Amino acid sequence: MLVGIDEAGRGALAGPLFIAACELLRPLDELKDSKKLNEKKREKLYKEIISNSNYLILAFSNAQIDTLGLSKCLQKGLEIIHLHFENKRKIFDGNTNYGVLGIENLIKADNLIAEVSAASILAKVSRDKAMEFLALKYPQYGFEIHKAYGTKTHKESIVKYGTCELHRLSFKLI
Repeated sequence: MLVGIDEAGRGALAGPLFIAACELLRPLDELKDSKKLNEKKREKLYKEIISNSNYLILAFSNAQIDTLGLSKCLQKGLEIIHLHFENKRKIFDGNTNYGVLGIENLIKADNLIAEVSAASILAKVSRDKAMEFLALKYPQYGFEIHKAYGTKTHKESIVKYGTCELHRLSFKLI
């Protein structure tokens, strides 16, 4: 069986990076790249995926990203997934497997392969929910709206309030 892998939060200025792996137990309709689905559809599919798959969802905190670096966090996540889904074919969305043997990579896999689409949805919904929860503690940043990506509103809030403990201090604002 095939295991799809994708991440969410790579380019965010704050909060965790999520990496998900998914092995579907049966075909599911309407799977595609999470970015091409609206929030309501993603959440509906998330529930279907959880009920019809073997999956693993990992999170790396902003502190881990600042300490280890984003690439090392992705590499460690892929290593964990590789061990968890031993003896299964694994495909990661993107142009590199970060040197993890036994994991293939494919650009645009999140829109081409159902298992990778499912992993994309698991990672995105999990991260979005985490950012909505964290927004309760830091309402001035609007994390529930932009999910900590570098929007104009988010950058303006950083200028006004400074950074909080969730911000990735190793990332430079441009």
